[in-house]
Order: sequence, then C-alpha cells, then structure tokens
Amino acid sequence: MFKKISLLFFISFILINCSGSGDDNVDDNQLLSYDRSKMLIHWADKIIIPAHTAFKETLTNLDNSTTNFVASPNQTNLDDLRSKWLISYKSWQHIEMFDIGKAEEIYFKSKMNVYPIDKTWLNNNIEKGSYDLESPNNYSSQGFPALDYMLYGIGLDDVSILNKYTKNTNYTNYLTALVNKMVSGTDIVINDWTAYRTTFINSFENTASSSVNLLTNDFIYYYEKGLRANKVGIPAGVFSGGPLNGNVESFYKKDISKDLLLEALGATIKFFNGTSYDGLSSGPSLKSYLSHLNSNKEGSSLDSEITVKLNSALTQVNSLSNNFVIQIESDNSKLLVTYDALQAVVVLLKVDMLQAFNINVDYVDADGD
Repeated sequence: MFKKISLLFFISFILINCSGSGDDNVDDNQLLSYDRSKMLIHWADKIIIPAHTAFKETLTNLDNSTTNFVASPNQTNLDDLRSKWLISYKSWQHIEMFDIGKAEEIYFKSKMNVYPIDKTWLNNNIEKGSYDLESPNNYSSQGFPALDYMLYGIGLDDVSILNKYTKNTNYTNYLTALVNKMVSGTDIVINDWTAYRTTFINSFENTASSSVNLLTNDFIYYYEKGLRANKVGIPAGVFSGGPLNGNVESFYKKDISKDLLLEALGATIKFFNGTSYDGLSSGPSLKSYLSHLNSNKEGSSLDSEITVKLNSALTQVNSLSNNFVIQIESDNSKLLVTYDALQAVVVLLKVDMLQAFNINVDYVDADGD
C-alpha cells in the first residue's frame, strides 16, 4: 500500500508534520525539560513489574489447578480450572501492551493470545501427541485461546469434555504442555526484568531506540491493533466484507468477551494516566507529559481531549452485550459504533500525541485505516 503513495500525498504529509500546530511544535530541550527518567522509573516499578508479578501469581494458580485436574478430571476440578483460567486471562490484559525487551525477543504475546485458534492444527497436535510450541506454526494453537478451546470447546457439554480427558491422555498431556509453556515464557520475561530494568530506566533520550519512544509506540500499537482491531474491529467486520463472529476473543467462553475488553481498556487508561497497577498511586505519565508541554488540540488541552475520548469509548463498551457473538448476531451496529469510539482515540495518540513528543511511528499500518 505504502509503495503506491503518490508524490503529492507524500509532500503534503511532510508539510503537515513540519508545520506543527501551535504548542505541539517543540524542540528537544523543551521535551527533555520533563523528567523522562522519572517516568520510566514509575512505569517500571509501579506498573510494568507489579503487573507481571501479579500475572505470574495467577498463572501459578492456573498451573496448580491444571495439575489437580489432570490427576482427577472431574467436574469440580474442571470448574476450578476454568475459574483460574479466567482470572489469569483478565490479568494478561494488563501486560500484553508491554511488548518490549525479552517479551518482544521471544514473541511472548504471540504465544499467549493469538486468536482465533487454528482448531485443525491444534487437534492434529493432540492426535499426534507431538508438537513444537516454539514454532510460529503453533502460535495459534497455544496460550489463552487454546485453553479456551480445551476447557469449553472440545465437547458439546461438560460430560463430553470430561470424557475426552478421562479416555485419552493426549488431551491431558496437551493441556499440561500449554500451561507449562505459558509459565516458562512468563518466567523468562519476569526474570529478565531484573537486569533489564536498569537499561530500561536509563534510556530516556528522545531517540528512536530509547525506552520512552519504544514503549510509547508499543502502547499505541497495542491500543490500535491488539485492542481496537483484534477485539472489536475484526469481529465486527470493519476490515472484511461482513462480521466475523468466529474471531471474537474467548470464542468458546463467549460471555466474557466484554469483560476482557473492559479489562484491557481499563489497563490502557491507567497506563496513559500513570496510575499504578494497584490503583493506589499515580506518577509521571504520557498524560502529564502532554500537560507539561501544554499540547493543544483545537483549543482544548490534548491530554484532556484524549481522556474524554477514552472515557467515551469506555461508556460505549459498557453498553455492549457480555457475549460479542450475540452482539454481532443481534445488533452488530453497536460494535461498529464502539469501534468508531476506539478509533477516535487512535488519531489523537498516533498523530497528535506523537507529534507533541516528537516521536516517529515505528511500525507499519497494514489494515487500511
């Protein structure tokens, strides 16, 4: 798509970006008068590391419940395993945006939350009893979406699901392998933060490879792709000829679609505001950085405008059905309106905020928006 951009459009784009808009046109000295190092320390110590630590705890509980279920596949243990899966899945929504350092290196999020699953490939893995979960071919056959299928989708009811586990050890073996892989990947990422934290907080310059610039881009990319597109736009049919209800997150446990989206949107709002993971304190943030720069958007402060749009999107999400498959089938227009509300924030983050910070977009937009 980008190879076909006309010269006229390219020149117009350069002129727009060079012209700026009032207070948003700032030099590096003004940008660096804001203590970016304190912001990085707050991000690391109050948001990122605590969120990962909390996630690890939920995953440990999931692992223990998996062990109990494999040892005795009964209804009580299945219910407990499902409960621990949901708790952990919600906790995951708070760390998926932090695709930096070791997480990016090991393709952590690709191994944890790619959906829809490749059901044929996953079932072949179970049938063969051998698989390489490091292979990109298996990214859509593992993680939380694969557990969604293993806990809710392999049978028509709980009796038939339990029969699969009691009569064929390939199912319990694969379930165990999935959880073990999630635990090991999480351990790698968390353990790396012990050393990576120093590198992270000391990289506060306004350069393409600095921590501030990288994580700000990662945050926007997650919001635009992982949240707006994957959770809402693609299932609603924004990028296709019609709705794709098979692409909703948690397709087999359909009634938690909204819960996961609310958890993710809440996490992004907290990060933008600089709210600590535990919600008990706040610190330097993207919002306060914008406020420091006196960045404006059509007469209003840019940080306030983003806050208003985020809250509007949150209100719209709350109006949806808990089950996005039902929402799509009964009134998909509501999901499309939700997408539009989320999209309104993308423009502010990706264009106005990045321009204010003098940060370039470091990823390619491929969905035509």
